[in-house]
Order: sequence, then C-alpha cells, then structure tokens
Amino acid sequence: MTSSSTGTAQPAALRQDARTIALVGLAHGSSHFFHMLLPPLFPWFIGEFGLSYSELGLLVSVFFVISGVGQALSGFLVDRVGARPVLFFALLSFAAAALAAGAAQGYAGLLLAAALAGLGNAPFHPVDFTILNQRVSPQRLGHGFSVHGISGNLGWATAPVFMAGIATATGSWRTACLCAAALAITVLVIMAFNRDALDDRQGASAHPARGGAAQAAPEHPMAFLKLPSVWLCFSFFFWSTCALSAIQSFASPALQTLYGLPLGLTAMVVTGYMLFGAVGMVVGGFLVGRVQRLEKIISVCLLGSAALLVVVATGVLPGMAALVVAAMAGLGTGLAGPSRDMLIKRAAPPGATGRVYGTVYSGLDLGFCLAAPVFGAMLDRGLTAGIFYGSAATLALGVVSAALVGAGVAARSSRPVASAA
Repeated sequence: MTSSSTGTAQPAALRQDARTIALVGLAHGSSHFFHMLLPPLFPWFIGEFGLSYSELGLLVSVFFVISGVGQALSGFLVDRVGARPVLFFALLSFAAAALAAGAAQGYAGLLLAAALAGLGNAPFHPVDFTILNQRVSPQRLGHGFSVHGISGNLGWATAPVFMAGIATATGSWRTACLCAAALAITVLVIMAFNRDALDDRQGASAHPARGGAAQAAPEHPMAFLKLPSVWLCFSFFFWSTCALSAIQSFASPALQTLYGLPLGLTAMVVTGYMLFGAVGMVVGGFLVGRVQRLEKIISVCLLGSAALLVVVATGVLPGMAALVVAAMAGLGTGLAGPSRDMLIKRAAPPGATGRVYGTVYSGLDLGFCLAAPVFGAMLDRGLTAGIFYGSAATLALGVVSAALVGAGVAARSSRPVASAA
C-alpha cells in the first residue's frame, strides 16, 4: 500500500513541478519580451521623431533604472505578501507600457512607456525564483532554472521578430505596440486561470521541516546585505549584462557598419544570439547537478563567448560569418546561465530568497542602464568595433566576480566539515 501510494505520488509531483516550471517560464519569457518592447522599433522612432542613438539609449536606461530600484525593493515585497499578486501587477504594467508606446506622440511618450515597462519588469526575478524554490522539488530545481533561462532568451529572441515584423507588415509601429499589449493581457489571463500552481505559500519546499535551521534565531531583514557573496553576485550580473546590453541594442547597426550587411539581415543577430543561448541553457541545466564548483563552468563559457566577440570586432571575417559568430557567442552565456542561478541559491542565506534575488538581479538592471548610453555614444562617434571589444571585456570582468563568489561558497561549505573533524 505504501509503495503504491508512492508510485502514484511521483507522477503527480512531476506534473505539478512541470506545470509550475512552465508557467514561471512563460512569465519570465514575457518579461524579457518587454525588455525589447522599444529597441526593435528604434529605426521607426529615428524616422518619425528624429532621435539619436544616445537618446534611444536613454530610453533603455530609464527602463532599467526603474527596474533596478524596483527589483531590489520588490524582493522585500515578495517575501512579505507572496509572489503571485506581485506577478499579476507586473503583467498589468506591461500592458499599460505597450498601450502608452502605441499612443506616444514624441519622446516624452516613449519615456513614459519605458518607465511603465521598467515598473513591470522590476519584480520578475524575485517572483520567479521564489516560486521555483518554494514549489519545485529539489531534484528538478536545476531543470527549473534551465527552463527559466531558456524562456528569457526566447522572449528576447521573439520580441524583435514580433515587433519589427508586425510594424513592417502593417506599415505601423503603433499596431505592433497594440499587439504587444494584447500579448501581456493574454499571459495574465493564463496565469490567473492557473493561480494555484503559482502559490509560493504552498508546495514542495514551502514548509521546511521543523528543527535545525528552521529554529535558528531570526535575523534582521537587512542582514543579508552584509554578505560579500551577495555583492559579488551583484557585480557579476552588472558586468555580464553590460555585454548583453551592447549585443541587444547595438550589435545590428554595428555589424551593418563593420561588414556592410543590410540592416534587415543584421537585425537577426539578436534572435540568433538568444536562440544559441537557449540551446546552451538546455545543456547547462544538466551540468548544474554534476559539477560542484559552478564558477568553473561559468568562467570557461563566458571566456569562450568573449573570444568570439573579439574575433567579430577585428573585422577580418566574411560578412555572413561575422553575423553567425556573433550569434554563436550566445551559446557560452546560455551554458553559464543555470550554473549562475544555482550559484546564487547556494550563496543566499535561508529565508531571504526574494530579497537576495531582488538585490542581485538589480545588478542586471544597472548594467543595462549604464551600458546602453555608453555603447550608444560609441556608435554616434564611429567607434563601431568598440561594441564587440567592450562586450568581451565586460564578460571577462564577470568571470572574475563569479570566481570570487564560487570561492566564498566553497569556503563556507567546508567550515562545518572542519569543525566536525
């Protein structure tokens, strides 16, 4: 009777985990889609409003300033009220952002759309990782992280095709924005119908066992900020995201200038980069459970991506080969993704999931915020190769941060063994 009930419970647990992972993946893909609400339409904004690359880069900065500040704060909100209601608010904000963009009559309207999209983006990493860590069984958590990363890359990859494709087909970028608003509402409806699978107060890990760590004296809510590992993770996200910002926003015009390729073709570099990243994350999800020192995976993969970007920057490749090599750099960042998320989990103290992920992932927002205007100014001044050289350099700095995080986690995990001996 016991074995029968166990056999029945295992498929049920698998279905529950798969449902939660799929829903979180859809939500995360939506958030990354709305990172790219405006950038695919930059050529249309230049034509209609006469904007410079620096001004367009500032739109990206506004998005990520609001997202970064909001992300750090929303981690506390998620820990207090739960992830699910915050998720619903975020999706409503995306719909409002798309509607504001579609109605924009100038730069001020685009700034409002960027701000609303940033507000919607702010809670996603605290929300996503809180739900995954609380509802998904430990043996499938690595795969949950992998799907989470893949869905983000697919959101990034889909947005340029969706937004630019609709704008081109209809002759109206405003129509593309209205379609994006409809997409946000559709995702919100799906989440509402499946709200039980997103309840982070119930699930596989929502109620830790009594005793041991569960009875430890509660710490101050801000105590986690004293941990060096938190700030090293923050710096890792900052540097690696500077590279991603350059590729997403400016790799296409940079390839056009360096290699003389048509803009319609170079626009596919972002989609290719994200699709290669998604493939890397599939493999990376299996590597997480097999490697103890995760920073080694991260270092090898990111340095490989940096090397490919340097080759593109030299201008020695044939045009199409340069586009393919730039896209292939996404493979290394994808492979590193699940290891990165698990490394953060290992570095986080118990009971502070939302706060830690919110603070750490705000490094991502800061990277996007500061990198976009810097790389945009490079293009305005004709420093086209700097887009790829700069991306490679920031990936290398991210490797340094990841190595220091891994060393700290390894040292902390070895202390109980030493004391026991």
